Amino acid sequence: MKVKPLADRVLVKPAEAEEKTLGGIIIPDSAKEKPLKGEVIATGNGTKDEEMVLKEGDKVLYGKYAGTEIELDGEKFLIMRQSDVLAII
Repeated sequence: MKVKPLADRVLVKPAEAEEKTLGGIIIPDSAKEKPLKGEVIATGNGTKDEEMVLKEGDKVLYGKYAGTEIELDGEKFLIMRQSDVLAII
């Protein structure tokens, strides 16, 4: 499915949550932290006041409560405003 965000929004695929700690202890799903980094999958065109700085393929950091979680073709994504992205890594 092809998704094109509008205006200053971006579609981000969150990174997978860590399965184990350094000591080899397996972390249950209920205790896993929501990942705060991901990859930009698609971007809008920006607005007249704010140009789109992000591009497809950028690895980004975002805030803990940023974006809206959506599911497309069985995969989870976040759609958020460009201003919710904290940094490109």
